[in-house]
Amino acid sequence: MARGFCLDKKPNPAGHQVSMSVFKRNRWAVTLSIFLITSFLVLEEVAVRRAQALPNETYEQLEAFANVLAIVQKNYVEPVSTKQLIDGAITGMLTSLDPHSAYLTPDLYRDLEVETRGSFGGLGIEITIKNNVLTVVAPIDDTPAYHAGVKAGDQIIKINDDFTKDMTLSDAVKRMRGPKGSTVKLTLHRQGVAELFTVPLERDVIKIRSVKAKEIDDGYGYVRISTFQESTDGSVHAAVEEFKKKHNGHVKGLVLDLRDNPGGLLNQAVKVADEFLDGGMIVYTQGRQENQHQKYFSHKKKDFQDYPMVVLVNAGSASASEIVAGALQDQRRAVVVGTQTFGKGSVQTILPLDDRSALRLTTARYFTPNGRSIQAVGIGPDVDIEPPKPAIASLNLPGRATIEVNPEIHEADLLRHFKNGQNEQQREQNKKDGGANGAGAHKGASSKQGTAESDAAPAVAPEKDVQLEKAVEVLRKWNTYKVQLAKTDTALVVPSAKAATTTAQ
Repeated sequence: MARGFCLDKKPNPAGHQVSMSVFKRNRWAVTLSIFLITSFLVLEEVAVRRAQALPNETYEQLEAFANVLAIVQKNYVEPVSTKQLIDGAITGMLTSLDPHSAYLTPDLYRDLEVETRGSFGGLGIEITIKNNVLTVVAPIDDTPAYHAGVKAGDQIIKINDDFTKDMTLSDAVKRMRGPKGSTVKLTLHRQGVAELFTVPLERDVIKIRSVKAKEIDDGYGYVRISTFQESTDGSVHAAVEEFKKKHNGHVKGLVLDLRDNPGGLLNQAVKVADEFLDGGMIVYTQGRQENQHQKYFSHKKKDFQDYPMVVLVNAGSASASEIVAGALQDQRRAVVVGTQTFGKGSVQTILPLDDRSALRLTTARYFTPNGRSIQAVGIGPDVDIEPPKPAIASLNLPGRATIEVNPEIHEADLLRHFKNGQNEQQREQNKKDGGANGAGAHKGASSKQGTAESDAAPAVAPEKDVQLEKAVEVLRKWNTYKVQLAKTDTALVVPSAKAATTTAQ
């Protein structure tokens, strides 16, 4: 008997309810499917548009990076986490840019914040990497490194038993930092010493007293700034006011000592320069972004005193120190005495990340009021005088000793330093003339150093501070030096800050 549908059969109410329920479920499923497909198409379109905004090469390289990451994780001799590899990749990326850009782990970022407040646990030395070797830029006054005799230019070969070859600056800082009372050994190589020597150091809480002041010969004031940190400007102002108080409201003359000052906070450099200036530009910065084009000016003052002033600098004077020296030199507020400064004319911006780490990224260049770029050139002194070096005959030279000229470290010596941004002829003129408008007429005799045998850090006899003596001489003969500098100014053509800004753009 054939079976078929009976069209005139009455419908079953229960069966009708089941059919409607199935239909509703299917309708929602279809609606959800359409929504998901539409969303996917929209997201795909957005992704395509974003991809079109960047070169294909970027995505090809990211794919290559992902492949390398997978290969390393699969084949490396020991298990390694994705975070460890990514952190290492970021560190390498920043290190490949220039000597001052870096990836700051959460610990290093926290240490940096503490350091700018002037208190941290460690040894008290400013370091850099020169010719792939960890090198001391300068010890900080009254710190374990300073009292142990560590000197600018010393190469750090080992920290404890770990060789520093290929060690990043971040790793080196991390190894030297530590709680008060703990010890660390630095194995050093020094120009003029044939053998390595080891210096044991006890870590301390480095409370940097950034400003020291005293009265020196003939009633002249002396202010030393070892670093620019929070409240440095207040301490400088207090020192100057104390000098005024002692001399019936006047300052006879002032020596501002910025030697071996590695820099610090930009706003403090601006405020310190403002203390000695009566209006005019202090410094300006230029980068690729509009917000990196900044100009900083000093304030006009009702009771301003234009007393004689000398700024002392050397190869250890960097960054914020060079900003102050350059501003006072360009405005002819002070005579700069010493040797060529370090030449760090770049701005580092701290960019915090979500995991409490941060990037320290070079974002702009510094320019002095007259439009000079400090980068890889530095500030040339108006009066060039070097400290005395050991006589070659006294160094007990071995048979095949080498004699090196000027072992000081400068920005231009560092691997991957970025260029000055000004033409080569202008840079050479800056060096010859003591900056763009330095006198360049008073040159100290250059000295040479050899090598000698020693198995311990050599004893250092107290040395005459010939640079400070020269600074006092300049103050005593202030009018003579001012006339000489004025004659030099008329012989030089220096671009204005406005013209330099246009050119740099």
